[in-house]
Amino acid sequence: MTVRDQDVLPVRRVAELDLPLEQDRWLIEGLWGRSAIGLVGGAPKCGKTWLGLDMALSVASGTAAIGHFPVHVTGPALVYLAEDALPQVRARIESLCHHRGLDVDTLDLHVITAPVLRLDLTGDQQRLARTIAKLRPAIVLLDPLVRMHRLDENSAAEISGLLGYIRDLQRHHDVAVVLVHHASKKQRSQPGQALRGSSDLHAIGDSNLYLARKGEHLVLTMEHRAAPSPDPTTIELVSTGHAIHLRVCDHGTGTHPAAHASIDQQVLGLLAHARGGMSRTELRAQLRVNNQRLGDCLTTLEQQGQIRRTPHGWRHGDACHHETCDSNLPGETEAGSAGVQPAKG
Repeated sequence: MTVRDQDVLPVRRVAELDLPLEQDRWLIEGLWGRSAIGLVGGAPKCGKTWLGLDMALSVASGTAAIGHFPVHVTGPALVYLAEDALPQVRARIESLCHHRGLDVDTLDLHVITAPVLRLDLTGDQQRLARTIAKLRPAIVLLDPLVRMHRLDENSAAEISGLLGYIRDLQRHHDVAVVLVHHASKKQRSQPGQALRGSSDLHAIGDSNLYLARKGEHLVLTMEHRAAPSPDPTTIELVSTGHAIHLRVCDHGTGTHPAAHASIDQQVLGLLAHARGGMSRTELRAQLRVNNQRLGDCLTTLEQQGQIRRTPHGWRHGDACHHETCDSNLPGETEAGSAGVQPAKG
């Protein structure tokens, strides 16, 4: 029997495949991959819709998401908010625009105004696909997923078909798709394990974001299929005048310094102000970073001569050129100087 070309799958040698370009990795740097599917998950009333709209607005305007994460790809944005009336959608977007000084009249952000959108119905699937083909958005926000189907979320068989449609949509139109989804209030070791329904919902994510309340603030956790996951970032939903918006917390509002500076800069900054040195445990408590990442940083800075290990902990290179200078500092212990206390928790 002769095998015809049309009877076999297309294949290429691995050396013939294009290498990914760094500039094509991100839609929003560190936050969302280019043309990535994923979920914004969290318990009810924790800012998921605000975060999704912030991302859509950022892509449409080219401004940094949450005022912090740079946008690499700009283009039209398409959103559907199933739980908000259209005037409320307009009010939310105008509020975000007001904070950034953007003119809503010139914004390339489009809202699906249909009262109902069912992703489990063939007719609505086709209408959504045609809408995306017409607008060619860079990002589509669907919020929340639970209001756009009548499937059993705990059934992998049923959910996999819906997610297959979304994956086809993403690949065919080269578009990022953000699905807002609820999580249970139960504490889990990994945020993705707290998402409601089938584990396929977590598995589909190329980029996933999770919001959790911690006191008055929100902890934003990011995970990516093709990139390292950064440390969690503390954000908050604030109202300034007529504008409601999300922002990354500064030092005065309780976040770790990682939101604004590299870990090298943070370590140098802490040690520059620590009179008698700081132990690795103290540094980790202050920075709230992965232990291995902190260790690599300390090793690199020590090799560069910017910091020095002493019997009393790590010290800034400018503060101590000889270990004998430590003896001139009274009241120090191995845990650090008398004036430096480890952060609680």
